[in-house]
Amino acid sequence: MTIQKSVKKMNSRSLVDCIGNTPLIRLNKISDATGCEILGKAEFMNPGGSVKDRAALGMVRDAERNNALQPGGIIVEGTAGNTGIGLAVVGNALGYSTVVVMPNNQSLEKIMTLKAYGADVKLVPPVPFKDPNHFVHQSERLAKKLNANSKNGAFWANQFDNVANAKFHQDTTGPEIWEQTKGLVSGFVCSAGTGGTLGGVARALKGFSSNITIAVADPTGSALYDYYTNGTLNLEGSSITEGIGNSRITTNLQGAPIDMAFQIEDQESIPLVYQMIQEEGLCLGGSTGVNVAGAIRLAKELGPGNTIVTILCDSGLIYKARLFNKNFLAKHKIQLPEWLDMENLS
Repeated sequence: MTIQKSVKKMNSRSLVDCIGNTPLIRLNKISDATGCEILGKAEFMNPGGSVKDRAALGMVRDAERNNALQPGGIIVEGTAGNTGIGLAVVGNALGYSTVVVMPNNQSLEKIMTLKAYGADVKLVPPVPFKDPNHFVHQSERLAKKLNANSKNGAFWANQFDNVANAKFHQDTTGPEIWEQTKGLVSGFVCSAGTGGTLGGVARALKGFSSNITIAVADPTGSALYDYYTNGTLNLEGSSITEGIGNSRITTNLQGAPIDMAFQIEDQESIPLVYQMIQEEGLCLGGSTGVNVAGAIRLAKELGPGNTIVTILCDSGLIYKARLFNKNFLAKHKIQLPEWLDMENLS
């Protein structure tokens, strides 16, 4: 028997086959405190380290089916970081190169991770979405240029308005949650940037049971809380959390069955990041802090005895120069706990 045939018999999988099917982790201390089962979908365990691996794979596979992405082609995207990492991981595994247009105020760790995966990273100043120099608009223009001038063409992923993003979550993440909870999930809550995760999971879970409560946890500086509460798109304040929040309703979010919204300040979410390190052994990023804060809020709304699922998005280690930097945190009126007192990592 050849080595190749032996490997096939071992039921081995390619890298992209390892995206998804992440476990649910019970957040023990938070569950005990709320009287609810608070479960986190461990998306940080995906090969690229975040929930965005799912969107990346969904958009790439959809582009392949529609002949928008040719063999050896270039994937282009505007991203705050994690989608770019996911696209670079998927792209490398499937034979594509990746070009990322990214705001220059994102964490250095994410920028270096993208470069380590071989992505061509183009940093641009952060500006409002209506500005033609917003990173998303710049990525679209770049994709068109590369598509016209490159031998194998280029594909603009367009994660915010490419519904293949939400569809992948509707087809995978939502059904996984339903099956893993044996249909006992009472509520689902997470933050939204592109809206792919929230929109896709919401549609899937509501398809299983209309009684499941869907909520968005929104950081200050985003307009989604106002939209789902008042029907307008007003935003106030700011947040140090990267990659979530929006000033508009993306195509992925349009028509999604969202029942309620919670506005989460940094002073509520960031301490939960440290609490989960100390009490759960989980070192996760700021967006997970927002999600867990939302889960606690939803537990209070639904009452004890319910099962609530949220998303554990990515590792806190790709934000260490901010999340564990006393001087940076002090500027934003956030205190690093004494047990984490350490030299600045900036």
